[in-house]
Amino acid sequence: MQNNSEVVFVLQGLNDSLTNRQMYFAVALMSYLFTIFVNLTLIITVCLERTLHEPIYIFLCNLCFNGICGASSFYPKLLHGLLADSNVITYAGCLTQIFVVYCYVFCEFTGLTVMAYDRYLAICKPLQYPMLMPVQRVALLLLLTWCFSLLEAIIGITLTARLPLCRRHINKIFCTNWEVVKLSCANTNVSSIYSLVLIFSHSSQTGLILVSYIYLVQASLRLASSRKKFVQTCVPHLATLLIFASSLMFDSIYARYGGGTLQLLQNLLAAEFLVVPPLINPIIYGINLHQIRSRIIHNFSHKREIHK
Repeated sequence: MQNNSEVVFVLQGLNDSLTNRQMYFAVALMSYLFTIFVNLTLIITVCLERTLHEPIYIFLCNLCFNGICGASSFYPKLLHGLLADSNVITYAGCLTQIFVVYCYVFCEFTGLTVMAYDRYLAICKPLQYPMLMPVQRVALLLLLTWCFSLLEAIIGITLTARLPLCRRHINKIFCTNWEVVKLSCANTNVSSIYSLVLIFSHSSQTGLILVSYIYLVQASLRLASSRKKFVQTCVPHLATLLIFASSLMFDSIYARYGGGTLQLLQNLLAAEFLVVPPLINPIIYGINLHQIRSRIIHNFSHKREIHK
């Protein structure tokens, strides 16, 4: 049996793209650059504008930063594979990609849960909100979000790394934990149990978010001011949650039951949760939040006036 550190995985998802690599490379590069651009634009806008230094915008910056991490766990390796006409990845590179993807997924769920908690306090307890959500608590929630996500990812990677491998072909365009676990010739019950724990944990977070929205809807129906705040901040948050959860669900369903689909469709479904949410989230918030939208428009119009 070959030592795991010497294993080189073959990403078979790229095989169907041999004749169209240049086109796929151009589309992937433009998508990646645009994703980085829209997320950085929102982050920089919030950082530079003092009036936006509020909890909801700080949490939004965290969401955008996490989106950049998620996109960067996928695009660079894909672009390199398309450009270099290569569909292989080292064992260490594969585990690194899995770790970053893990962190992105867990941080997205936990970050959205924290944002739901913030919106619950802001809309249901507006008078106590400044005392309930000071800067110190915002920093603590962000710290816990990343620590919790990193811990989950470290445990998952440790369980996967201990498994001996008997095969080396991955039927995707990037590494995922489930695909690597399937290559093992040892008992994978511990990894499977941990996966179920993660599913239960993050499904519970989704449930908590949906329960909080019951109270948010009730509060918004009582007061016009709460209704406006709900539409501006909660609707994009709910849209973000649904987009991310549905994208992840498509990937999970395909990974287990989608082996007979076309390779191109298979690749699109597999990568959706790494491509769509990081690209759409800042656009949804940028369009719907008046404060952010107005500042972005002002900054770009001001730059054009300077260059005239």
